[in-house]
Amino acid sequence: MKNNKSLIDMFNMAAQQYAGEVSIIDQGVSYTFDELKNASDKCAVGLIEEGISKGDRVALYCINSVEFAIAYMGIVKAGGVVVPINLLQKASEIVYVMANAGVSGLIYHPAFQPNVDEILDELQNVKLSICVSSTTASSLQWDSLFNNNGNLPAISIDAANDLVAILYTSGTTGKPKGAMLTHRNLVSNTASVFKAMKWSTDEVVILVLPMFHAFAATVGMLTPLTHGCCFVPVAKFEPDHLLKNIEQTKSTVFLGVPSMYNVLLNTKADNIERFSSIKLCISGGASMPVDVMNRFEDKFSVPIYEGDGPTECSPVTCVNPVGGIRKVGTVGLPIPNVEMKILDERGLELPIGEIGEIAVRGDNVMKGYWQLPEATDESFFEDWFLTGDLGNEDEDGYFSILDRKKDMVIVNGMNVYPRIIEEVLYRLDAVLEAAVIGQLDKLHGEIPVAYIVLKEGFKAGSADIRSWCRQHLGSYEVPRKVVFMDALPKNGAGKIVKRVLDKQGEIERGVH
Repeated sequence: MKNNKSLIDMFNMAAQQYAGEVSIIDQGVSYTFDELKNASDKCAVGLIEEGISKGDRVALYCINSVEFAIAYMGIVKAGGVVVPINLLQKASEIVYVMANAGVSGLIYHPAFQPNVDEILDELQNVKLSICVSSTTASSLQWDSLFNNNGNLPAISIDAANDLVAILYTSGTTGKPKGAMLTHRNLVSNTASVFKAMKWSTDEVVILVLPMFHAFAATVGMLTPLTHGCCFVPVAKFEPDHLLKNIEQTKSTVFLGVPSMYNVLLNTKADNIERFSSIKLCISGGASMPVDVMNRFEDKFSVPIYEGDGPTECSPVTCVNPVGGIRKVGTVGLPIPNVEMKILDERGLELPIGEIGEIAVRGDNVMKGYWQLPEATDESFFEDWFLTGDLGNEDEDGYFSILDRKKDMVIVNGMNVYPRIIEEVLYRLDAVLEAAVIGQLDKLHGEIPVAYIVLKEGFKAGSADIRSWCRQHLGSYEVPRKVVFMDALPKNGAGKIVKRVLDKQGEIERGVH
């Protein structure tokens, strides 16, 4: 039987059950579930009084903070749809997202005022803009939203069809697409995450991943809000500041992407103790290099549970089982109420061990892409969502991701998976970060090109890199070209963005 409870129902039930318990600790200030419920009720009433009605899209352009959580739940309780804005995007990119979503309201942090001025000049249909904790002539003040009794009018929610959020994917091909996530999607995924991670209501989740991102929003914010846990929003990933927050709040769970774990490896030995309250780490958003995982666990004595899932799946689909067998290099087992399988090009299920496309089915899978029925149809085979990830399943049901389907490089007709080359590169002492992409080549069809950042104080040339690869890879897998960089391009969640490297390669080759 399908769950017909809305995200609002789940949050309100948790707020009633854990009314006096701490829900959020932001910059040393604690907020109880009851305080958060009352604030989000008043925020919702304030938004309704300002003209927001059911189905209206409201952009949320805000740093990690208690205000982000209040605004998010306030928009949803008003019957609105949250459109989270990537904090690293340029104004022109944000204008595209807001125009595409048909946004009628904007809640933003004052740090982004210059961008907001530019955005509002372009978008005439945004009837309401609200600046969090300060005011400008063009925007309503945040505090004025809360001048009401918080008595919400009855708003009917259809859990299966009504949207909570439209999350724009990073647009690896063409323009970003808006994944429509319903109440049922997020209620299902938060319940599955809580169960899979074996959390208790005593957990304190340190949340430095940006809350606009699907992984952070679902695992770091919505799962605690609907299950009686506490979370600690941290606005910026700065290792000393992060460790101070962990120590002060006695956080028990750390969520990160691989690049964050890599940076934390530089932590001085006398700072490691500040991480000691953390019981488990979760990694997602990108493939975790095995060497980085092993070195992190050796240094901090905390296990990392790697998982995965695309934005379109709310987003979590699988994770290595907490308390069970961890298989390093895999993304684990499907979480409760999620099915996964490997399909070939015809949509037929492949045998154990064979490489194909990972497909997902469950209540967590999105309703579709916003106003893109053809793209929605193309992303499904019957009721299975096609993730675009190439991987396989082992005899114990653990899934491994080899690469994105579009990232696979075909050299002289041979399939080359960049992830395998990257794993080898990360084992080289001199390498801090590595990314491998394919480049068109007249002779070979495509060739692998490695982009590398060296560790401080280390030296290596192209010949050293290629020599190392020849020792550990097939000849067709060895990068034909090595490019050294000061830093690899990353998105707002800290994930390496290969399309930027691809673009750089085109510029180098005179392709426009």
